[in-house]
Amino acid sequence: MSLLTHLLACLFGMGSWVSINGLWVELPLIVPQIPEGWYLPAYLSFLIQMANVGPLFVTLMHRFRPGALNEKAVIYVIITLGTVASFLLAFFWKETVVVAGAPRSVALLALTFFLSVVDCTSSVTFLPFMMHLKPQYLTTYYIGEGVSGLLPALVALIQGVGVVHCVNSSQSLNHTLNFSHSATTYELQARYQPAKFSAEVFFFFLSAMMLVCLVAFLLLNLHPAVAREHPNGCYTNGVKEKGIAAQKQRKWTEQKPMIDPYRVANVNPKSSFGTGTYSWTQVLYIFIVLAWVNALSNVVLPSVQSYSCMPYGNRAYHLSATMAALSNPAACFIAMFLPLRSLVLMGALTLIGSAVGAYIMAMAALSPCPLLVNDASGSVIIVLAWIVFILTLSYVKVIIGIILRDEGYSALVWCGAVVQLGSLLGAVTMFPLVSVYSVFSSGDPCTTTCP
Repeated sequence: MSLLTHLLACLFGMGSWVSINGLWVELPLIVPQIPEGWYLPAYLSFLIQMANVGPLFVTLMHRFRPGALNEKAVIYVIITLGTVASFLLAFFWKETVVVAGAPRSVALLALTFFLSVVDCTSSVTFLPFMMHLKPQYLTTYYIGEGVSGLLPALVALIQGVGVVHCVNSSQSLNHTLNFSHSATTYELQARYQPAKFSAEVFFFFLSAMMLVCLVAFLLLNLHPAVAREHPNGCYTNGVKEKGIAAQKQRKWTEQKPMIDPYRVANVNPKSSFGTGTYSWTQVLYIFIVLAWVNALSNVVLPSVQSYSCMPYGNRAYHLSATMAALSNPAACFIAMFLPLRSLVLMGALTLIGSAVGAYIMAMAALSPCPLLVNDASGSVIIVLAWIVFILTLSYVKVIIGIILRDEGYSALVWCGAVVQLGSLLGAVTMFPLVSVYSVFSSGDPCTTTCP
């Protein structure tokens, strides 16, 4: 296999969610300088779900007008849009406009919406494009998708975003009885450590990453070494061909519907899913698992990560965030050598990941005084929990992607649609709990004491 193609597939996958992931990790630096304050995460969650109009449009076009939408042109447009929007954020993220008598970060919110459209639409365009390459490169793509979360987290860690120090703050109290005297009291206050470089530099970095993704996609389409990695010997630049019959067969395989309701029942009584490998029950099972693991890993648990980790200390929080981000590409790397397609194993790993996720959710609900909060073992357990949670569910997502890749082009389009559907359901569930009803409480990292 071509090492260059592996590298390009990884860089291409990296552009899928790098912008939004980068925006989330930069929040502690952005929030103190904008009028929305810590309401911004709630606004971002809403904008990201509104951006699902992009994948909805692509999915409907694929369903009702198959072949009418130029896949490569759409990918070029959304990557370019992501590059430009990230670049403009560096200049306009602090700019405000008075709306209804109050200052609002209109530019930040508008550019965030465009970035969300880019990243959400990548789920239903990037994956199907990987059908043009051999199956082995799909796992490399998933590694790049994992790096899209890891790389911004590492850069933010170097930047020093969100590092809290407890400092003494003095207050003078004047008392007047028969004489005047003053008393000075001292209390600990949480203060964020100044960043090593500004948010503007970070946004330029995100724009550069999107530009790298654009160049990688360009080379995936034009480089001769990549052309030799197309399946079935059908090379797009004419290096090698196996005849018109092979091309027609490949086109039919990639464009056939994932589930064909018009297929005669007695032709293949077992299944009407792609190649006929899976029954209708198994198809439903695969998609339910896919929606579930994406809801948990993309929205539900990340929305309470700070509540589950911060009571154990700032170090535990940053270590869990970094190791969890590293676990995603690690799971993809494991799947490259152990691509086990067992549906039973898929279910077992989903149950393990869900059980660990339940523990994390319980610790978030008990914040600011979760179990073992005053014990070093508590920090170790919560970090390990995040590693196991992301590792197991990321492996499940990769295996499902490999399974659906073998079922054809249409299967990968629906795979992306179900990923976004699961994330949407997770956001609809968690948004009122976190932002409206305030079920979770973070406490003050410097003054909160637990028994």
